[in-house]
Amino acid sequence: MKVIIMGCGRVGARIAGMLDEAGHTVVVMDTNQGAFRRLPPGYGGERYVGNGMDGPALERAGIVDADAFVAVTQGDNRNYFASQMAREVYRIPRVLCRSYDPIRGELFAELGLETFSPTTIGANIVMDWLLDSEQAGR
Repeated sequence: MKVIIMGCGRVGARIAGMLDEAGHTVVVMDTNQGAFRRLPPGYGGERYVGNGMDGPALERAGIVDADAFVAVTQGDNRNYFASQMAREVYRIPRVLCRSYDPIRGELFAELGLETFSPTTIGANIVMDWLLDSEQAGR
């Protein structure tokens, strides 16, 4: 599977490394060349300095034949915009969009995007741990 990842922060770099190790074709995009230092040693995928909200930059990164697009920058609006482009303009079969704001994430999902919110995921994990340990003490 060919995956384009927009954003080479901790999460983007981790996803890129895992996909690369599993044998997938990976292209990581970031506007900052220095962000690629987060990629794991031995990462064999491509690195592309560019803005994932820019169609020509996406095309140079190889979006026209990508199977998936993952938007994990720090900006919810950037992630949403780039994800919509990937889905609507380039017809990428699988598009995943991170949204820190759970309310925005719900809105993005209502608009048809596969979204995930680290805020919601983290809160759910804490609640599960808290309630499981509370119940274990009974």
